[in-house]
Amino acid sequence: MTSASVGIIYKHHHEPARIEAQKLSAWFRKRGIEVFSEEMDAEESANRPYKESSSIPKRVNWVVVLGGDGTLLGAARRVGQYGVPILGVNLGGLGFLTSIPLDRIYPVIEIMIDNGLEVESRVMLETRVIRDQEEVIRFQVLNDVVINKGTLARIIDLDVTIDNEVLTTFRADGLIISTPTGSTAYNLSAGGPILYPTIESFILTPICPFTLTNRPIIVPDSVVIGIRMGKESEEAVILTFDGQVGFDLHHDDLVNIHKSDEKINLFRPPDHSYFKILRTKLMWGGTTFNKHAEH
Repeated sequence: MTSASVGIIYKHHHEPARIEAQKLSAWFRKRGIEVFSEEMDAEESANRPYKESSSIPKRVNWVVVLGGDGTLLGAARRVGQYGVPILGVNLGGLGFLTSIPLDRIYPVIEIMIDNGLEVESRVMLETRVIRDQEEVIRFQVLNDVVINKGTLARIIDLDVTIDNEVLTTFRADGLIISTPTGSTAYNLSAGGPILYPTIESFILTPICPFTLTNRPIIVPDSVVIGIRMGKESEEAVILTFDGQVGFDLHHDDLVNIHKSDEKINLFRPPDHSYFKILRTKLMWGGTTFNKHAEH
């Protein structure tokens, strides 16, 4: 075990996370495991160029994230391309991605270092913005890419193609392009469907569409989604990555979105149940059936 190493990423400006990171680092070192620790500052991370390396080296065996789902999303952008499996530990309430409660962290990590945890691969989106025939930004996300109008802007027109074939023009406050993992985030709030996180599909969900027949649509994750503002739209528009990073779009920018070559690998807890997480987070239940289902 002396050759093993671990990365610990913890929530920025969060004293409980810093304290737990220090305790966990000492716990690993007592077992002869090399530790690399890094504070996750989402704002600072947002300003890093695409695929700039983290202070956590690629050679680590595991990454442990201490915080919440937002911290894990930032960590996914930072080290996701390594392919190293990530264990999400939630320091608050139950999370969709950080599903390990703090009081179970050490028993679960002991199983992890004994190679007893299953790993689940999650697809990521890669977004490229083309301006004047040049790429001006490229970003990978685990949850979603959102095109949103400015605060005081009117409805925007978004011309959307799928593999260069015209889909439609969404007249709406914006458009969400979500992975299955992100289907329980902004997509759900906007009326989009919940997808099981390993399904090989993406969701396009308009935000407050002007035309009621503009509905969410599920497409295969093998397609390339093209988005350009319609000729009638002259409003301020913002492109947002995972709800944490913003980028101002110009009128004639082309946004290309497709499946990333890399995937995020997440550890599954020993008794993991996605449906139990849904019932808990979305407060489903209360019926006799659901009470019996817990047993």
